[in-house]
Amino acid sequence: MSSTRNPAAHTPLANSADLDQAVDRAVQLAHTWIDATGKQASKKEAASTEQLAAMVRNADGVAFTMDFVDRVARPEDNKVAARELANLASPLGGRANVPDEIMSTLDYLLLSSGAVVAPWVPGIAMPLARKRLRQLVGHLVLDAEGKQLNALLDRSADEGFRLNVNLLGEAVLGEAEATSRLERTVKLLQNPRVTYVSVKASSVCAQLNPWDIEGNTERLKERLRPLYRQAVSRSPHPFINLDMEEYKDLGLTVKLFKELLSEEEFLNLEAGIVLQAYLPDTFDALQELLEFAHERVKAGGAPVKVRLVKGANLSMEKVEAELHDWEQAPYFTKDDVDANYLRLMDYVLQPENADVLRVGVASQNMFTVAIAHELAKARGVERQLDIEMLQGMAPAQARAVRDVVGDLILYTPVVHSEEFDVAVSYLVRRLEENGASQNFLYALFAPEVAAADGLTPLQDQERVFRNAVANRWETFAGPNRTQDRRDEQGCSSGSVPGHFVGEPDTDPALPQNRQWAIEALAADPGAVQSPRVTDVAAVDEAVARAVAAGEQFGKKTGAERATLLDQAAEALARGRGQLITVMTHEAGKTVGEADPEVSEAIDFARYYAESARKLDNTPGMRFLSPRVVVVTPPWNFPVAIPMGGVFAALAAGASVVIKPAPQVVRCAEVAISLLREAGIGEDLVCLLNADEGEAGKRLVSHPDVDHVILTGASDTARLFTSFKPDMRLSAETSGKNAIIVTPSADPDLAVADVYKSAFGHAGQKCSAASLVILVGSMGQSKRFIGQLKDAVTSLHVGPGTDISTTMNGLIEAPGEKLKRGLTQLEPGETWLVQPKQLDAEGRLWSPGVRDGVKPGSWFHTNECFGPVLGIMRADTLEEAIEIQNTTGYGLTGGLHSLDEDEIAYWKEHVEVGNAYINRGITGAIVQRQSFGGWKDSAVGAGAKAGGPNYVPHLGRWEEVDSALLPQATITLKVAQALKELTATAGLSEQDVVWLRHAASSDAHAWATEFGVEHDPTGLVCESNVFRYRPMLEPLQVRLGRGFNMRDAIRLHLGSLLTGTRLEFTSAEETNVPGIAVNTLSDEAFAARIGARNNARVRVLGEVPAGLYDAAAKSLACILAGPALADGRRELLHQLQEQAVSHTRHRFGVVRGV
Repeated sequence: MSSTRNPAAHTPLANSADLDQAVDRAVQLAHTWIDATGKQASKKEAASTEQLAAMVRNADGVAFTMDFVDRVARPEDNKVAARELANLASPLGGRANVPDEIMSTLDYLLLSSGAVVAPWVPGIAMPLARKRLRQLVGHLVLDAEGKQLNALLDRSADEGFRLNVNLLGEAVLGEAEATSRLERTVKLLQNPRVTYVSVKASSVCAQLNPWDIEGNTERLKERLRPLYRQAVSRSPHPFINLDMEEYKDLGLTVKLFKELLSEEEFLNLEAGIVLQAYLPDTFDALQELLEFAHERVKAGGAPVKVRLVKGANLSMEKVEAELHDWEQAPYFTKDDVDANYLRLMDYVLQPENADVLRVGVASQNMFTVAIAHELAKARGVERQLDIEMLQGMAPAQARAVRDVVGDLILYTPVVHSEEFDVAVSYLVRRLEENGASQNFLYALFAPEVAAADGLTPLQDQERVFRNAVANRWETFAGPNRTQDRRDEQGCSSGSVPGHFVGEPDTDPALPQNRQWAIEALAADPGAVQSPRVTDVAAVDEAVARAVAAGEQFGKKTGAERATLLDQAAEALARGRGQLITVMTHEAGKTVGEADPEVSEAIDFARYYAESARKLDNTPGMRFLSPRVVVVTPPWNFPVAIPMGGVFAALAAGASVVIKPAPQVVRCAEVAISLLREAGIGEDLVCLLNADEGEAGKRLVSHPDVDHVILTGASDTARLFTSFKPDMRLSAETSGKNAIIVTPSADPDLAVADVYKSAFGHAGQKCSAASLVILVGSMGQSKRFIGQLKDAVTSLHVGPGTDISTTMNGLIEAPGEKLKRGLTQLEPGETWLVQPKQLDAEGRLWSPGVRDGVKPGSWFHTNECFGPVLGIMRADTLEEAIEIQNTTGYGLTGGLHSLDEDEIAYWKEHVEVGNAYINRGITGAIVQRQSFGGWKDSAVGAGAKAGGPNYVPHLGRWEEVDSALLPQATITLKVAQALKELTATAGLSEQDVVWLRHAASSDAHAWATEFGVEHDPTGLVCESNVFRYRPMLEPLQVRLGRGFNMRDAIRLHLGSLLTGTRLEFTSAEETNVPGIAVNTLSDEAFAARIGARNNARVRVLGEVPAGLYDAAAKSLACILAGPALADGRRELLHQLQEQAVSHTRHRFGVVRGV
């Protein structure tokens, strides 16, 4: 939290004692109103109140209600909803016990019987269930239909209530829905009965760019003018309240409000804005609005209003902060929120403000409402104060308050019947808010039983209120987030040796950061400095220097190498602005795409530094550093990926020669210049701008290069290995990634994640969503298809140097595959959204969506690497997974479903290295989602970048003493196999002891690493599991001449733990006890490997002639050398790494933890 203080926020006003003196009167009045809850309620209200009371005081009740609303009421498909109802509530096997105290006996019986029969007659049962749910929550979310709404408005007016109507609707993902929401809100204002509406800026303008507040403001003013003109056209003017929900909207909303109401046509319109007291920034915002109000009235304009709320988006703010490693924007305690609320009230309810700024005190807390009323009376500013409460939460109390304060406003969310499911997020927030034990409504409904401190719940609420009064001028005011990229001094993650923490991205909600970004875009990135190298001799010279540097650097300890990497991380952090400048200009990326890439590069340095430190402590083993590693990165991530390769190699003790992609040489130059500042010399890391001809060929195939790191196409990997068949190559290649959406998905969330995953950086990511597979009825969902079309057509295409751009252009004109993807349909396909070329050069294309893609078709199996998405359909989840798994690739994949059984099934059957559940499938973060694929998406040993095995796999391992290896108790199965095999194999006693050490080492490795799921990041809102899976295809074990039988047995014993099948072959008839060894000539075996893409081959003994040549064609990985007793190293060859990222919250409410 910032220590910066606004003096005015901590200086009581001359009359602040008024509030202190009103406390006792307020407490007495509050208790009078509280007593009205039971005494003045009608029978229907009492029943509703009791139901709400039972719900909020029962944690299971809140959870059950959330699940019912979200999983039963929301799905369009009656069959899916019926299945979820049965899972949730059936007495014949539902997962959850229905908390019967939250409903009447009749409703409990209806629910239980309905859960049993619904799967048999879903078309009858589910409409009835939804209707009953609407009846049960109808007092919280009301009907927006004309007759029903008019009846409510008339009845409320007769009872002395005004309604603040807030129209809920589908998630605003595109401009069509935004326009529709605005039109429906205008229509509300055309109703003479409607006198007050609330509208959020984000609900009437889609895809607001957080970096472009000026552009957003202009768009919003243009969009909102018709609404405000409608208010001006009526007499008396209805009231428009500009609402906000997220912290990032605070500055934008205040700016929009001031500018819009400063326009001449609106000067005489009284209108309002919301401020959320749970944000410590709101005191500054209130000061700004108060100054604006005085200036406006002085210029002859109407007063304005500020509606003070405590804030109902805390859970999502916590999620946002946690995911981005930012400080939590709201206060950390409710005590601070309450104190700030009272400070805001004390500050603004003043005689000099009474005729320029009205105050809406919006709260269900009777103590808060009472003190506002008493304070206004004491200061003679009753005309300045509106009291506002929530519709349906405590109607008897609302009447009691009305009787004392006069006019009362009820915040009333309304929704059209066909869109009732969109009220889910509102209901979830209300249920969670009121289910929190510190909340006033929770205390109101809780039994009046004293706790350990001797206070009943309501007595405790009074204590909290009095403390808030006492602390109001001491509570912190100002932003919790103070990040300022203009004054970057280095890393800010708090990462220290021994504990890796990810570097925070830049927060665009902060004005200083937005200004920094604009300045970075305006800066000159400079011209490319590195000459094009075409001379093979120059390559040889560079490699020779690298060899000499690598031999010396490899002698340093891991800790010493780590220190250098930490210095590199600091340099990159200081140079973030320079890197943003060059990436936006040369690579065409937007700031929003470029900034996280800098964080990733920093994270690679920090994380691989930790890997280097761990290499100093490997009991029983010795790590042998490579001398020279060549890094050949791509153009689409021109900083993070090249720096990741460089840092991994340095961590392993190697020198590096980096050959940047020709399109982004300047990006590499700027990054390398920052490494120079960190003390990394030219011989240790050499940038060589080699051509794509002989010089480039010589570099990657140089005999003194120990390892090559490639990120690029599979064809490039095949070309490299053709130059040098025995090349040690680690390559992340291509992907054809799909997101499956089932009928159990949240369609709003699914659409948002699909379009962002497909079109971020114009789809120029190997992880991008190229396919969306719609399961069952989701394939016929007009809502899903409509929202997807709306979202895609609303993307603003432009150059990355334009701050308003939401989808940047291509790095160059489309190649053959991408051009085909953008312009040619296959039989049976149609354009949902047809892409269009927007410039003469062919670099700017609007995004495209092709519908009706068939399994096995060209688009199903070919990576296009650009802004085009294909829609496929499947009848079942099993069929969808088959489609997802049969592209030939296995990089990233996603599932959108809220059904736990579907999620579990998909996790077990999806064949990708990075799996994502109920979130986007791009943007992998170091350690959190270590990155790398399966099948044709990876070449080499399979270690994932940003994961625990990447640095160790670049070198070689030498056994020192198997007795020193970490050991654990072996399983009975392995123990029996070990006993039987060693009894018949004729091994020496030394070999038998070695095998025992190996088996014990395997047991330890399995218990601590391979057999358990890891989530080192430890987020609350999202699980990020790193785990190991058996190989999809058998590991080929080739027993070459001179192999050691002990080694073959050792691999077999390991397979009993890993579950991976081993296929043993030998050129000659070979007998290994307990192991089936097939006889296959070297030529036949080479032919087999040459025909199996990305096979993994463990060679014991001599590598057969021709095997490397065959492997070069199929990109098979040859793992040669004697078996290691170290299970932590040897078992890796039998496993595949997988990262599974799973969103654990719904609207910020964390479930299942």
